Amino acid sequence: MALLRRPYVPVLSRWVKSTDTVTIDDLAPVDEFHIGGRRASEDFLDQLTFAAQTKVLDVGCGLGGPGRFTANRYGSKVTGLDLTAEYVETGNILCKWVGLNERISLQQGSALAMPFIDGSFDGAYMLHVGMNIEDKEKLARKVARILRQGSVFGIYDVMRTGPGDLAFPVPWASTADLSAVADPDRYKNALQNAGFNVIAERNRRDFALAYFADLRAKTAAAGGPPPLGLHVLMGKNTPEKVQNMVDNISRGRIAPVELIARKR
Repeated sequence: MALLRRPYVPVLSRWVKSTDTVTIDDLAPVDEFHIGGRRASEDFLDQLTFAAQTKVLDVGCGLGGPGRFTANRYGSKVTGLDLTAEYVETGNILCKWVGLNERISLQQGSALAMPFIDGSFDGAYMLHVGMNIEDKEKLARKVARILRQGSVFGIYDVMRTGPGDLAFPVPWASTADLSAVADPDRYKNALQNAGFNVIAERNRRDFALAYFADLRAKTAAAGGPPPLGLHVLMGKNTPEKVQNMVDNISRGRIAPVELIARKR
């Protein structure tokens, strides 16, 4: 509840919003906590062809924004898993606010020790999660275990795309020792060895740079950040984290990359 007591209630009151009128689109600027926000979610998740009643796992769900989008857009039954109990508690309340609590449930747990039976999901995805998980091989095996044969697993992570030391802090890590960024080949090898075939790959560097340029322009025109945005979760040094990330992407060291794999 602490997250709700701090940013959400004051922000919603500034919008003249209530828990009865808030929508998933209202929450998207903060609960779609990845490069490109809602637009990136649409571009990425539309490729996974989820359908009504499909059982989907959101790995590292955070506040549950992509899960709510998935449940609302495709009619899927979504389970979210995240290490941070406060995110899970807040996210479940937000699901009730927007009337999606019957189709999405968030729970606390580790992606490396998933509390689900084998083959219990029809699909899975993760957005900006792997940068905090060093053991990509174990992660891929754990996801493979809970998916049915033929299921799709989508990954949208920041990945290493070139040489050079990264500038820190960035949104997922304050120092280099806390960052587990890896190149796409590391992910693809882990997926292949866990029983997946990689069926699509897309580097979204240009999309990311255009997104941040647009974000800067809108912030400058408005005289500051909007009530809801990345700064709500990242804190006072949000500008430094974002600028470092943009610099790292601009210099070709990292980029957001999509990988889509199917379980053999």
